Amino acid sequence: MMEKLLTVILPAYNEEDNIHPAAETISGLLEREHIPFELLFVNDGSKDGTWTAIQRESALNGAVRGLRFSRNFGKESAIFAGLANARGGCAVVIDCDLQHPPEKIVEMYHLWEQGYEVVEGVKNDRGEESPFHAFAARCFYDLISKAVGIDMSSASDFKLLDRKAINALLTIREKNVFFRALSFWVGFKTTTVEFEVRERTAGSSKWSTRSLMRYAVNNITSFSAAPMQVVTVLGVLMLLISVILGVTTLVQKLRGTALGGFTTVIIIQLFTGSIIMISLGIIGYYIAKMYEEVKGRPKFIVAETCGEKNDAESLIG
Repeated sequence: MMEKLLTVILPAYNEEDNIHPAAETISGLLEREHIPFELLFVNDGSKDGTWTAIQRESALNGAVRGLRFSRNFGKESAIFAGLANARGGCAVVIDCDLQHPPEKIVEMYHLWEQGYEVVEGVKNDRGEESPFHAFAARCFYDLISKAVGIDMSSASDFKLLDRKAINALLTIREKNVFFRALSFWVGFKTTTVEFEVRERTAGSSKWSTRSLMRYAVNNITSFSAAPMQVVTVLGVLMLLISVILGVTTLVQKLRGTALGGFTTVIIIQLFTGSIIMISLGIIGYYIAKMYEEVKGRPKFIVAETCGEKNDAESLIG
């Protein structure tokens, strides 16, 4: 492991057309700046020719290495696989579609040389998005910021981590991880670099509003127990409603004005049943998460590598 070596981790899922532009752009940039580097592409079970493109690139460029998952494990797992196999004294995580500006890597590296151990890429512009997707994204980040207690409104996966921060993250044995929040959680000396999101060099985004919602639920529950408090809030709400209705019914009974309220009873029963089912659903979701963690299955399985050989023990994580 070289202390000054920079490992650039590029998770890739169905990014066949972006592999060569990403490798060429980042390699050329870092070579001009005389920064020692390696490019580590992680193929997250792509269904297109992404792995073939990575193999081709590694044959042409000695600085390129590749990992191929046995199936799709998700971007978080791809990032952690990259961190587990990084050989540099620091590592940058960047999307291979080049929506994260590669020139910011140089700025991050120089800040690392100044002693910063975590350099967070902070978005000051989200780029072109549909109004509905932008609204959904804003709601997601507002919700997750409140849930995890960290301002995630401008956070991204684009960041540099010192070897100490990498090693700290690799000690986390959770299967369901939220990389963006964990990089804040581990601490260390941190600074930020602002950037504007660019248009993709090729292909289309893999993120839909539905996948964003699924991503939100998964990461909020994996990093925070805040949704469990919803059960308590709903219980208190039902208690207040019960007290109010109980007092009202008792007063009507004492006054002799109590009437049959079949509709009211049905509405109350439906409302109560809904609250109970929502509460059970939240609790059940957390139990399912605990079940997944208890099984102890790895975050990822690497089926094949290219470029320089990896240590055998890093192939499953």
